[in-house]
Amino acid sequence: MVIFSKHAKEQLLRRGITRETVMSVISCPEEILTDEEDPTVMIFQSPIKEKNRWFLLRVFINKDKTPHEVITLYKTSKIKKYYEGEIR
Repeated sequence: MVIFSKHAKEQLLRRGITRETVMSVISCPEEILTDEEDPTVMIFQSPIKEKNRWFLLRVFINKDKTPHEVITLYKTSKIKKYYEGEIR
């Protein structure tokens, strides 16, 4: 179980990302990274396809909170900058 911070909820609306998509990435991420600047933050990320284009959805979670808290999220077209895996 995770909760969404106020900022994360705002980003869902602003960026047009559904909670279902975020929960899908959290439950089955392609990669999990630790934020280099803050080791309490984990980054769950997976490529997603929207309108025949690939994006990388990055979800930042504070793992020290109980339940874990989604603190921010975004999708980017700069997949190779952040993602080391292969797009299937």
